[in-house]
Amino acid sequence: MAASKDKPRRLVVAITGATGAIYGVRLLQQLGATPGIETHLVVSDAASLTLHQEAGMQRRDVEALAHVVHRNRDVGASIASGSFQTDGMVIAPCSMKTLASVAHALSDNLIARAADVTLKERRRLVLMVRETPFNLAHLRNMTAVTEMGGIVFPPLPNFYHKPASIDEMVDHTVARVIDLFGIEHALAPRWAGMKDVSGN
Repeated sequence: MAASKDKPRRLVVAITGATGAIYGVRLLQQLGATPGIETHLVVSDAASLTLHQEAGMQRRDVEALAHVVHRNRDVGASIASGSFQTDGMVIAPCSMKTLASVAHALSDNLIARAADVTLKERRRLVLMVRETPFNLAHLRNMTAVTEMGGIVFPPLPNFYHKPASIDEMVDHTVARVIDLFGIEHALAPRWAGMKDVSGN
């Protein structure tokens, strides 16, 4: 769905209770600063606890970053229907419970239902899965989601750009996610090729 003056591009962002809530927060901050993007946010109850523990943020602080907020129990929300057009959805971070719900099409809450809708409408779904090490159930669920057309994107840091802070590591990962939706940004440096042995 292309952005226009009257019709912004919509992205659904979900934050679940896995560690790494900062990825969802930073994604919302960047998308909120990008003209022509409308964010629809769902925060799980477990995510509220993680946000407070990891980032010192209350649910209302995070919800203020989004254009539209939906409750996870509201399975009748607009994003629960395929007729509500979006460019896709990012679950950042994605817990193993949510991954399982998506892999088995449970639609037992709004996050899982919105993800199911994204897949059935052949829109882009990105799951920033957070767990380590993976057990066989995790791997099979990731395979199932990939076979359905989803993108499994563990937020693994890159070091080739020599990050000087956690913020830079987070931004680089979020930048890669935003790239998947073809949205322009200047959030992180891009690879410019390998330096030769002389350091040039």
